[in-house]
Amino acid sequence: MEFKENEAIYLQIAAFVCDQILMGKWPADQKIPSVRDMAVELEVNPNTVMRSYEFLQGQEIIYNKRGLGLFVAADAFAKVKAYRKEDFLRQNLPEFFKNMYLLDISIEEISKLYTKFQKGRKP
Repeated sequence: MEFKENEAIYLQIAAFVCDQILMGKWPADQKIPSVRDMAVELEVNPNTVMRSYEFLQGQEIIYNKRGLGLFVAADAFAKVKAYRKEDFLRQNLPEFFKNMYLLDISIEEISKLYTKFQKGRKP
């Protein structure tokens, strides 16, 4: 995993976990890698992974089964999707609209490109 310099590593790890959930790689009630295993895989300090996991537990995206490890919450997919959607609408969309305006890109152009993107994503 390549880390960005402009965002805390623990948040990037949390985003990675959320990506796994959204992509269906880690379904509800599946055990996720231990702190130690994730730290080794991502080549980071275990404390950083622990901070990520604590953040995700606070968001109720993962939960701890005492003595067994951490698991994906039953409604994690919906929570991650709602959180990401809100974040996108609040953070990314205004900048996107600004660029559309400055570059004189129409909604129709965006719609065509989005339709093309969707067709390329379907199995």
